Amino acid sequence: MATEPAQPRSAMAETEPAQPRLSAADTVPPRGVAKAFVALADTLVTGFDVVDFMHLLAERCVELLGVDAAGLLVTDQRGELRLMAASSEQARLLELFQLRYARAPCLDCFGTGEVVHCSDMYGPTARRSWPRFAQQARGRGFGAVSALPLRLRDEVIGALDLFRETPGDLPAETLALGQALADMATIGLLHERAVRGGQLLTGQLRTALSSRVIIEQAKGVLAERHGWAMDEAFTRLRGYARDHNRRLAEVAQEVVSYGADLDDPTSGRSDSRPRR
Repeated sequence: MATEPAQPRSAMAETEPAQPRLSAADTVPPRGVAKAFVALADTLVTGFDVVDFMHLLAERCVELLGVDAAGLLVTDQRGELRLMAASSEQARLLELFQLRYARAPCLDCFGTGEVVHCSDMYGPTARRSWPRFAQQARGRGFGAVSALPLRLRDEVIGALDLFRETPGDLPAETLALGQALADMATIGLLHERAVRGGQLLTGQLRTALSSRVIIEQAKGVLAERHGWAMDEAFTRLRGYARDHNRRLAEVAQEVVSYGADLDDPTSGRSDSRPRR
């Protein structure tokens, strides 16, 4: 049986132990944390958009927790995990990989409802427990991951992944703040289910998952058209939608279906199809 070839660490990783990461309390002022939670709460109560809320949450995780990337996986109407948001293109691709091969820390977290850590993607635990995922993570520049459950009591509806480039453990204070953000995502989604008569991910979330396909297509169109990286294409697409007080999926649909551009003055009109 073939075994995964060992991939050496950098020279620094070979000679120096990983330095402990600063906790969120050391790097983010309380006012910054408060502002982030206010922004998330505002998104929940003003025209709740699942896709936008999840992307905002992933971005706030990076800002507040001192991690390098974050991703959110949420169950669909059949109870299967689906990618909802990622803070970077590399994190998005890694999340899709673990969903495809079904052997990764996030999936263990979802299955058990408990936090799962892999502090060193180069170490024996990662190679033994998640060999293909660890190899992909290293190839995308990540040396550690922590998976936090989206859970309310006994109900688990997904997981929040926190990726770091440098191997090492996250401080307890950082993990506590990360779990608070994951709990906020859980409450937001479960509240939406209650408001819509107990149909979580059947109506709103199904639409959100379909919207993600359109958004990914729009990212590709804009990236090719303007020579942007995929991350930049998404940032500009989302910024345009927010600046014009429109839903992200609506703007993406116009880019994909009608060839609209972000600086097109006809974007946002109901008759924005190209004139013949």
